[in-house]
Amino acid sequence: MTAKNLGTVRVEREIGGRTLILQTGKVARQANAAVIASYGGSTVLATVVRDKPREGIDFFPMQVDYREKLSAAGKFPGGFRKREGAPNEKEILTMRMIDRPIRPLFPDGFVDEIQIQVWVMSHDGENDTDVLAGTAASAALAISNAPFDGPTATVRVGRVHTDDGPQYVINPTVSQLDFSDLDLVLAGHADGINMIEVGAAEVPDEDVLGAIEFGYEQVKATLALIGELVEKAGQEKVAGGSTLPSDEIMAKVKKLCEADMLAARQIRGKQERNTRISEMKTALLDKHFTINDSGTYADYTASAKARSQASEAFRTLEKKCTRKLIAEKQARADGRKPREIREIECEVGVFERTHGSAFFQRGETQSLVSCTLGTAKDEQIVDGLLPEYSKKFTLHYNFPPFCTGEAKRIMGPGRREIGHGALAERSLMAILPSPEDFPYTVRLVSDITESNGSSSMASVCGGCLALMDAGVPISGTCAGISVGRFTDENGGNELFVTDIIGEEDFFGDMDFKVSGTREGITGIQLDLKARGLVLDQIKVIFEQAKQGRFEIIETMERCIPAPRPEISPLAPKMVTLQIAVDKIGKLIGPGGKMIRALQDKYGVNIDVEDDGTVMISGTNGPSVEAAHAEVSALCEEIKVGTIYEGKVVSTKDFGAFIELAPGTDGMCHISELADGYVKSVTDVVKIGDIVRVKVILVDEQGRIKLSRKQAMAKPARAEEQPVEA
Repeated sequence: MTAKNLGTVRVEREIGGRTLILQTGKVARQANAAVIASYGGSTVLATVVRDKPREGIDFFPMQVDYREKLSAAGKFPGGFRKREGAPNEKEILTMRMIDRPIRPLFPDGFVDEIQIQVWVMSHDGENDTDVLAGTAASAALAISNAPFDGPTATVRVGRVHTDDGPQYVINPTVSQLDFSDLDLVLAGHADGINMIEVGAAEVPDEDVLGAIEFGYEQVKATLALIGELVEKAGQEKVAGGSTLPSDEIMAKVKKLCEADMLAARQIRGKQERNTRISEMKTALLDKHFTINDSGTYADYTASAKARSQASEAFRTLEKKCTRKLIAEKQARADGRKPREIREIECEVGVFERTHGSAFFQRGETQSLVSCTLGTAKDEQIVDGLLPEYSKKFTLHYNFPPFCTGEAKRIMGPGRREIGHGALAERSLMAILPSPEDFPYTVRLVSDITESNGSSSMASVCGGCLALMDAGVPISGTCAGISVGRFTDENGGNELFVTDIIGEEDFFGDMDFKVSGTREGITGIQLDLKARGLVLDQIKVIFEQAKQGRFEIIETMERCIPAPRPEISPLAPKMVTLQIAVDKIGKLIGPGGKMIRALQDKYGVNIDVEDDGTVMISGTNGPSVEAAHAEVSALCEEIKVGTIYEGKVVSTKDFGAFIELAPGTDGMCHISELADGYVKSVTDVVKIGDIVRVKVILVDEQGRIKLSRKQAMAKPARAEEQPVEA
């Protein structure tokens, strides 16, 4: 009996003080499996569809799609077409987060079509749906008939500081994350952890390890809930199509190629190594597995199948030989020792007209990074289910075909590029100064111009160098390193290797990327092909990664030891000041007349925030300073006792009107113009004169009364220095 015949099945459990509910059997009954998951006021629908494999396919075609329907938060899509369009960056990153812990848990050689769709149906603004989507997708796979060796569960861990010290929080709300120095997403199954994503504010390694341990306990609780759903609604698992070669073909390929493969895998250069292995494969297929196109159709089909299986057997042999050399002999393809980092080359100031630039090369991986400083108008506006906000820091990662010596289709950034850019951005976010200390908008562009492993970590290192070259006052030097894992065929001889190259990523068990400063971790991303890791293994990996990143930091600081003392002269000049909120209208003026006039007068941009923060920027330093002085005077609170130097703008029989600041005038009565009797105002001052006056009264209506004779009576004390209009 399948879950479709059972009616509605519902299970629930308290996780982190809120109820997690999983339901199936009512919605999307023609899908292979469907689960509605709710947590707080947020709900997602996850569906799984399984289909027959495509003809001739040689890879697992699992497709994951996650979409945030704006109706879930009672919002309309922006723009002319009031309909959701292509997935945004948040949705793409969530798709990757769902995919990575699930994909390794399908059998080797499995090629059936698996399509997973997750829709956000309700969003309460506090319980975000990305981790909920990961759990829902896994639950749907667990009750489907697909041979999924799960389930997995996904949780988020934050850390908030209280009077009792730092406290870990499971599935923190959006509001709690604003006060957290850690954002950790963790996925795992009954045997261990198989996906980690971290963004952290230089959190010590041992504290991140503590958060992982804390989160895994909640993973187990969620797994128990999914297990309850499987017991009530799970379908019988059915094996599917497979591309695994037969034992006979595998044995033949091993006999013919193993010795040569072991030798080829130890050739130092990537291109030379790949060329030799490609020649071996071509010779094997052309000599021993030719296509029989002269016999019957059955003969042709059998020979084509054997050739395809031989190709897969050759790839499997290459993987086994790579693992054998590393796990048993500690012999890496490029000759390095397990913890040895490839040779590093650093350079800053690479390009003349950028605000900051850097070149970073580690082995056969290199990145060119450019840094651009902008104003508030350059911030990235992000809109979605959560309230609209702006980003002051962005890192874009590009991976062109030529970086691997290939002539592929030239396209925009895909999921991989967006994911790698987000990892590097998250890793560098923690070292940036606060907007109050450094109001610039910052954009980094990492162009990978050569790649053989860990290009995202090269982007972290190159990005940090470019920030320092641009004069951004970062808190510390940040570097990233990857750690791989290898075992022999029987799962023994476990060895962790530092700074993996592309083939070690492809043939190994994992790619564990860790970035940070000397103070602590700023970013983590774990991609795992093996079943899982336990805490003791992660502890060893952390220690090895820490050693590696410290070594890289020392190399980077020999290139540039600290941020340049001044920002690039090519960057816009920017100053910030705070004005009273009730002065904002005065600065802007009727219909924006005043602020536009100031911008035109000085050739600057003036941005005003709702809290009274004013940012003035421009390419000409003196103009920015002059605009700053005028805005300060315009919005200054006029206080009794302050002495100004102002311009006479009007004279009357009873006194003179003097402009203290643009748009702010005061009246000096004829009796206050000079000592003794004054017959006529024009005997003392004329229009256009610059005079020294003291504020003697500001009445309830804001009218300002001035005195020239009091300002001239004696030299101004330190607190009575004149203010220029």
